Amino acid sequence: MKGNYDKAFENVVRLRVMSILMVNAQFDFNSFKELLDVTDGNLASHLRNLENQGYIQVEKTFVGRKPQTNYSATVAGKIAFQEHLDFLENLIKENKS
Repeated sequence: MKGNYDKAFENVVRLRVMSILMVNAQFDFNSFKELLDVTDGNLASHLRNLENQGYIQVEKTFVGRKPQTNYSATVAGKIAFQEHLDFLENLIKENKS
């Protein structure tokens, strides 16, 4: 079977974070929080998990006087996510009757 199942994407929040980062060069914490409708702590935990896997990178900047945290997918993250999607797609194809 093509692709690899990746436990990092088992959780729907992490799956959605990577989906967003596949089509956006970067995305900030508050935008994720609003779009995904999750708490600060929940989101931070999932983002940290993806960062620890090397799938996303974090960039902290200031907009005016306000801190802003932006996230982007790494090359390794994009590859791993695409392989995960390929795995799921093949799984669906194999199980069609």
